[in-house]
Amino acid sequence: MLAKVHDFLSKKYVRFGFAATVYILWVIWLRNFWWLFGLIVVFDIYIIKKVNWSFWKSRKKKNSIWIEWLDALIFAVIAVTVINIFLFQNYKIPTPSMEKSLLIGDHLYVSKVAYGPRVPNTPLFFPFTANTMPVIGGKSYLEWIKRPYKRLAGFGEVKNNDAVVFNFPAGDTVVARYPERSYYSIVRDYAMQMKQNDIRSGKTVMTGEEYLVKGREQVWTELEIVTRPVDRRDNYIKRCIAIPGDTLLIRKGLVFINSEPVEIFEGVQHRYFIQTNGTPINPKAFERLGVARADQEQMGAGYIIPLSDDKAEKLRNFTNVVSVNKYETPGNEYNYQIFPHDTAYKWSLDNFGPLWMPYKGACIPLTVKNLPLYKRIIEAYEGNSVKVRDDQVYINGEAVTEYTFRMGYYYMIGDNRHSSSDCRYWGYVPEDHILGKPRFIWLSLDSDKRFLGKIRWNRLFISTDKI
Repeated sequence: MLAKVHDFLSKKYVRFGFAATVYILWVIWLRNFWWLFGLIVVFDIYIIKKVNWSFWKSRKKKNSIWIEWLDALIFAVIAVTVINIFLFQNYKIPTPSMEKSLLIGDHLYVSKVAYGPRVPNTPLFFPFTANTMPVIGGKSYLEWIKRPYKRLAGFGEVKNNDAVVFNFPAGDTVVARYPERSYYSIVRDYAMQMKQNDIRSGKTVMTGEEYLVKGREQVWTELEIVTRPVDRRDNYIKRCIAIPGDTLLIRKGLVFINSEPVEIFEGVQHRYFIQTNGTPINPKAFERLGVARADQEQMGAGYIIPLSDDKAEKLRNFTNVVSVNKYETPGNEYNYQIFPHDTAYKWSLDNFGPLWMPYKGACIPLTVKNLPLYKRIIEAYEGNSVKVRDDQVYINGEAVTEYTFRMGYYYMIGDNRHSSSDCRYWGYVPEDHILGKPRFIWLSLDSDKRFLGKIRWNRLFISTDKI
């Protein structure tokens, strides 16, 4: 009986029918019916076999073991690449921005179908690379073909408090020497240094925009600059605090969405000042609290350490601890690195907003006053030119008093609130930058340990919905 079933399934028309059905379903999901012409290729592979699509293999003689291995390798590369684009991908936590919810060394299974996979903007790329060729360096992708943003159907949408993997919005331009830093923050640093030099030397102080222009020119003159399309920007992971249509407010480190306080997750950390009586805290005590050595910044008889509120409370009970105080960045001082980078908005990491999240199709009045909040959206993410002349906003050369958004925008913040490069520095995350949703931790390695002790066994296969 099994032999008969095997014979039936091995028949070329049955195998073609199965392959054609899978291919047609994929085309329907893709919503691009020009790909139906690919059925000709499928028909040739299974039925008429006129073209040797595996041109590295001979049809006339037995192939060597090396050719068979090459064939298996090519198939594996293609299969894994397709899976990574449309189904799921591995992501390793590289920085402490999400601690203690997600730890450095956590390896995540990231679902692309959770929010719907994106069709690649740059489909010509070296497999298993993000944007840089290993060893030899340089771009790992070609821009000969560029596709507009398109997202396939998924199982849901981004919700408040989701942990989300996305392309770094400010990663469209990168300083090659400092890839871990935002190009725009470097430009602002240059501009501020120029301004301070002019003040010290008694020169006439220019406007902030003029210093930015000069700072940008100097950065491009002194440093190597790389530009990247959306799908080739570095991957980040943060918690989605606000979704399109929400209004965000942060006061004294507490987050409010639409005037309602946001749940404080167990892993959320803030920076604390710990003062002791002069004796150091036992390293084993820090280990029990889950404080990594890299986070233990000692200052005289005290420490500056990122802690969750419950762990800060435990430290207060230590006999040699005199005080434990949460750090707060003031909200009444202008910080040129905090979004929207305008002196009219004196916001900080702990005192921020209110800020409204645009949604697709929303139309807002646009004035010189609120332009700093949405200028980057209009220019960088939606492809317009913006100018201001005589207190009038011009978009693409036309005077405007309102603007209609073409995409939805999200706000992502790291759970390690004082040690996270996130939207508070560079603004919104556009919907076309969303990559996927982490589902579970499949491996977690502690860099402070050795050998098998490096594996955090208690974190393996933990669902990220629980953090």
